[in-house]
Amino acid sequence: MDLVTLQNILDNTSFLVLFLTMLIYWGGAAFPEIPYLSALGTAGVWIANLCIAALLGARWLEAGYFPLSNLYESLFFLTWGITTVHLIAERMSRSRLVGVATTPVAMGITAFAALSLPSEMQASAPLVPALKSNWLMMHVSVMMLSYAALMVGSLLAIAFLAVTRTQAVELRGSSVGTGGYRTNLRSLTSQHQLTDNNSTAVAPVVSESNGRGSTAVLNLATPPTTSIADVPAAPTLSPQRLSLADTLDNISYRIIGLGFPLLTIGIIAGAVWANEAWGSYWSWDPKETWALITWLVFAAYLHARITRGWQGRKPAILAASGFVVIWVCYLGVNLLGKGLHSYGWFF
Repeated sequence: MDLVTLQNILDNTSFLVLFLTMLIYWGGAAFPEIPYLSALGTAGVWIANLCIAALLGARWLEAGYFPLSNLYESLFFLTWGITTVHLIAERMSRSRLVGVATTPVAMGITAFAALSLPSEMQASAPLVPALKSNWLMMHVSVMMLSYAALMVGSLLAIAFLAVTRTQAVELRGSSVGTGGYRTNLRSLTSQHQLTDNNSTAVAPVVSESNGRGSTAVLNLATPPTTSIADVPAAPTLSPQRLSLADTLDNISYRIIGLGFPLLTIGIIAGAVWANEAWGSYWSWDPKETWALITWLVFAAYLHARITRGWQGRKPAILAASGFVVIWVCYLGVNLLGKGLHSYGWFF
């Protein structure tokens, strides 16, 4: 069996495994009383991860260079990164909802790469002179790993929004920055003042303690002068959903905190490589511009978390918008735009 045939087998196998794994995770979410589905899902992600690693290794041996020179190779490297970060996030959170969010994206990427790309874009080709550099491995691999980490973190933020729906959830997790403690202190002070001045208590409807802190939905208690019948009942989340929401918020923050330094290093490495190849550190190429926009979006997210003390829905919405920005940066400008990084499939 030659290496090209092996690659074709491995890319189709990884797609099939990820498709079945996605169904397993979805089945586990629908039927949580079946315990072995979670272990099957984790095993499926491991198998897909190893298949993609073998595919990239075979590609490296066949072409003679690190397999990140075209769209097909970068898509599979991105999927490998997503499955790797998924395994880290799942181990940290011990929640099967991680797989519910990440496996559809990983499966969709492999389907696009293996089934939709033209054959000429899947085949390996000799490197152009500008890519014959050690910076190919340094810059592109770090950027792809940063995309993978930021995508997984954003997907967990989207999962948080789905779990909490429209509820106002007050979180007290370990991901609160210094600004969060100031915010919590002001909140407690204002609550005591409200109780003293208006005789209105601020009571936790639900409080659930876990290893990272506690999670609560706060609701104003009924004032003495108001009839209970006049106050509409506020919908609340179950303790299980609150604990899950706290976990998703915390792990999303930590994974994005991992991806952001990688993105910073990748942009700096790309600027150095651009100066060597084209004589300019920054040329406002569409890819460079959107990489800067991506950096600013997630810098704003981390600033809001660490300095302002944001938690819950506000930073989750910002991270969810970052998911769209990453795809525009990674794929949109490459396929639709004209620039130094374009693949030229559509234009």
